[in-house]
Amino acid sequence: MLTGDKSLASLLLMRTPFLFLGWLFLCTCGAAKPDSTRYNVLFLISDDLTYTALSCYGNKVCQTPNIDRLAARGTRFTRAYCQGTYCGPSRASFMSGYYPHATGELGYRNPRPRIGDRATWSQHFINHGYHAARVSKIYHMGVPGGIEGGGHGADDEASWTERFNSKGPEWRAPGNGETLQNNPDGKKPPVGGNTFVVVEADGDDLVHSDGRTAAKACELIAGRKNSKQPFWLGVGFVRPHVPFVAPRSYYPPFKPYSKMILPPKVKDDWEDIPKAGINYCTSINMKMDVRRQKKAVGGYYASVAYMDAQVGKVLDALDQSGLAEKTIIIFTSDHGFHLGEHDFWAKVSLRDESAGVPLIICVPGKKPAVCHSFVELLDLYPTTAALCGLKVPERLQGKDISRMLDDPEHEVRKDAFCVAPMRKGFLLRDRNWAYLQYGEEAAGGRELFDMVKDPGQFTNLADNASHADITRSFEDRLATKLKAIRTNDLGISYKRSGARKK
Repeated sequence: MLTGDKSLASLLLMRTPFLFLGWLFLCTCGAAKPDSTRYNVLFLISDDLTYTALSCYGNKVCQTPNIDRLAARGTRFTRAYCQGTYCGPSRASFMSGYYPHATGELGYRNPRPRIGDRATWSQHFINHGYHAARVSKIYHMGVPGGIEGGGHGADDEASWTERFNSKGPEWRAPGNGETLQNNPDGKKPPVGGNTFVVVEADGDDLVHSDGRTAAKACELIAGRKNSKQPFWLGVGFVRPHVPFVAPRSYYPPFKPYSKMILPPKVKDDWEDIPKAGINYCTSINMKMDVRRQKKAVGGYYASVAYMDAQVGKVLDALDQSGLAEKTIIIFTSDHGFHLGEHDFWAKVSLRDESAGVPLIICVPGKKPAVCHSFVELLDLYPTTAALCGLKVPERLQGKDISRMLDDPEHEVRKDAFCVAPMRKGFLLRDRNWAYLQYGEEAAGGRELFDMVKDPGQFTNLADNASHADITRSFEDRLATKLKAIRTNDLGISYKRSGARKK
């Protein structure tokens, strides 16, 4: 004789098979998840951060324990690429779900005029019952000017339920400051603008924008503790964007600055690349001698350490709220940054230091992993939507990479695509090659690097006869990629410019 639940189930199965099957379906499949069971999304983004500055990516000098602990419990991607190598187009791209050459937003605006009423990343979550908040820079804001003023910059109001800005003194912060750029005699005081300035600042973390951003983010997280409504929270840190400003307590590990090690240099490094491939900021045109170069690296690392501490505060707040097990956490940057590689500084170039980005995705219940497959920032929108059980809009040009979080060997892309609009530059990067082209018809020249034999990208093979077939193949692949990007639902007329280089 059967007893208990087994007996009841058997009886139901014998007498009312259809009732039993209906009960089983509800138990195993269920209806759509209610809002209270959906994942929250915490999107942390640093401004102008190269992956090479993080200890979880191998840096031995700049220690980033808080980003490291996130990497230790999430998936760290080693081949993540932005879609634009400066702030405006990159941010407009991953928030809109379109490549820059789809929307045509190649400058410092938000994508709204081009996308119309199509939902941005956070707006899509709002439309599905989420509370979406922004703290500081998600869309483009001028740094330092926009941070000094405390305005919204190129923000898109429709993307948020609420939004907050974090004003800070930037280069005007009291402390010991030095202008490193175009100041060979040392007579120029600290100056504003997009300038290499190091300020060892007086006061604590809360004096500066990122400290205030972390504090506000912690406050918002604490306020969501008892809410049944899921949230999408974007937290934008402005460091290590120039000026390199941080409380002076973050500087000792990098002093004296003379101990900072600069990247290896190769004689005549620029001789085999087109003019368009030489970055806009170089040691030469910035008049930065070795002393100033080393101080720039130390100042950048101090800014990274300060930003990392603020990330830690936000992660602690999430843990303390009890929401960590219900929250997807993403950490990334809008693009990379040169720290003297090839005598290049800052962003804009299409070399890996500028086009590559750190990317860590932590999803509750998933095992930590390192993934070497290619991903793009454009993939974050469809991936988080899928993970949260939301419909993924078919128009999105990114890909759902959620399977890679369970299987880091899985690939959704064979290559990554990135642009540098200032130089009319395009990058196609696969496991073996990095192909850079300037102008849609290569009017500004081409670069081809063997990433297996020459990972530092020192030898341009684009005009090497023995690599003509590879170069031609990448030209064709790039043309195909641009055609696919421009085949979309936006209704924009595109014009190609530039004659093919003979």
